[in-house]
Amino acid sequence: MSPLIKKVVALIALLTLLFGGAWMFAPQTRAAAPVSSTPERGAADLNDATALSAFIDDIMKTHMDSFTIPGAVISIVKDGKPLFAKGYGHSDIAVSKPVDPETSLFRIASTTKLFTWTAVMQLVEQGKIDLDADVNTYLKTLTIPQTYPQPITMRHLMTHTAGFEEGGVGYQITTDSQKLPGSISDTLAKHMLKRVRPPGEMAAYSNYGASLAGLIVEEVSGLSYNDYVQTHIFDTLGMKYATVHEPVPARLQPFAVTGYSWENGRFATKPATYEGGFRPAGSGTVSALDMARFMIAHLQNGQYGSNRILKPETARLMHSPAFQFDPRLPGMDLGFYELNMNGQRVISHGGADPLFITELYLVPEQQIGLFVSYSGGDGGAASEGLSKAFFDRYFPVREGSVPPVSAELEKDVEKYAGSYQFTRRNHSHIDKFFSMMSQFNIKASGNRLSLGSGAEQQLYAPIGPNLFQEVGGAHQIGFRTDSSGKVTHMALDFLSYMPLERTPLLDRSQFWYALLGISGILFLSALSALVVCRRRIKTMPKPQKRAIVLSAVASGWALATCVATVVIVLGMDTMERLSGIPLSLHLYLVMPLVLVGLTIVLIGLCILGWVRRYWTLPGRVHYTLVALSAAGTSLFFYHWNLLGWHFG
Repeated sequence: MSPLIKKVVALIALLTLLFGGAWMFAPQTRAAAPVSSTPERGAADLNDATALSAFIDDIMKTHMDSFTIPGAVISIVKDGKPLFAKGYGHSDIAVSKPVDPETSLFRIASTTKLFTWTAVMQLVEQGKIDLDADVNTYLKTLTIPQTYPQPITMRHLMTHTAGFEEGGVGYQITTDSQKLPGSISDTLAKHMLKRVRPPGEMAAYSNYGASLAGLIVEEVSGLSYNDYVQTHIFDTLGMKYATVHEPVPARLQPFAVTGYSWENGRFATKPATYEGGFRPAGSGTVSALDMARFMIAHLQNGQYGSNRILKPETARLMHSPAFQFDPRLPGMDLGFYELNMNGQRVISHGGADPLFITELYLVPEQQIGLFVSYSGGDGGAASEGLSKAFFDRYFPVREGSVPPVSAELEKDVEKYAGSYQFTRRNHSHIDKFFSMMSQFNIKASGNRLSLGSGAEQQLYAPIGPNLFQEVGGAHQIGFRTDSSGKVTHMALDFLSYMPLERTPLLDRSQFWYALLGISGILFLSALSALVVCRRRIKTMPKPQKRAIVLSAVASGWALATCVATVVIVLGMDTMERLSGIPLSLHLYLVMPLVLVGLTIVLIGLCILGWVRRYWTLPGRVHYTLVALSAAGTSLFFYHWNLLGWHFG
């Protein structure tokens, strides 16, 4: 795995844990390797069942040991038929129950969105939904604010370009089945997210947008979301071990796979997580062989056996690019996101919650589908390794060299360097704080872009205007510039649904780390001065003495508040953070407010010290620096929505 992918996987994992859970008509040309209808010479024969089974067994068993995975399942389809399906490990360790690809129900998290998008397209082909109409046309129980002149449409929801911020802290999931099922309408109204950019402008993966689409399915069809998906998708395809109900219905409960975490050298059972009112974004629980039926239906343009879930023209529309950051890079289809894997055009979707990781890959031109799901451990690394090994074996490609470019392009490399942050982030609530840890830094190294350092450094060379390719590899990075030529956005070819934008100074983690580091040194100096100079301080007039004591108190409180931020805010368990606001967080949020009060008094005493000439000149300068440090630290808490109770 390249350093770039390692870093992005880590950042995506952070965003996934924070927020829970994760597109033009005709395909457009790309700079990536062309799709080949036949494998390169040296490709293994996918129809060799014995070799395929041995190959998958070796990978899965190795990954389960390496990534401490308790249970996994995989299904592969080709030419309208299941080609391979197998379970690994246990669905319930306590009773040594093995994973069964036919019946074991894995929670597929955001892969559920494919059911939602399929339901939407069924209503589109029936003429009940217009992809380009204002979604408020279909909503009966809530109204999306008209923040911008352009309305949000279903096309925007399906391509994640509606322009919503992301949210989730305190309400994204629940482990309390008594809170279910939860009204989609009430949930979306209660946790209405702010519109932060005009629709259609830029992709930003959105659970809220997918849930809104599910609500529209309810209000247009007259059926509940659960019943609609069951009747018009699962029943039609004969998917007997599939549900979007939460909790899993009683008849399917014996087949539900238990989720685990690795703790103290053993697998620990964890409570099931539920999406509640956000279920169109991630409530699915499905077996591998039932997902095989769903994959075959999409690969065959809506048909499975004698049944059909979509008309051919509707399926082709759904599988075609509907939004592209750059026409030379993979884009977003209507619900699926595109990948280029060894020259093959792949349409895909994955899902992750705190306990399960799932990936689904379809190769329409080859009539191949692959589904894999893991019940714990590092499933993200496992799925990435599996997909790479699969495509390297069955669709190998020769490493290509970077094509020569003009000196003019190489001269402009410096302008692309800098800090970038994901468009998928929060602006209005406490959630914003967590995005500070998910930024991406790119450096210019000669006439190349550099990612990582030392042995893991990865270089990207310019191959066209605003387009770079991995040196010695195939991955590409695209950029967008404004009318003046200034770089505004960046996109990775394997992450079409979540581009990045330039990080302004006040959002840069390096800026705040530096400011807090310098402030911390000054706070410690104020505390040490109180101890080292205590005899001299005792002889000072009371106003001066009180000012110094307050400086030490404010410094100590600022340090304590920063430590509490790490221990309490960053130390919250993922499920705890997403399922509710703990009392400790409510109490912690008093600390930044107290700091602001101390800072105001400190600044007042600082001004008084200069007016009345307290202490020596160096003493007054030091006091001023401490006061400014307190002000800067207070600004940190204000900027990252930690000043007050900003819950979504």
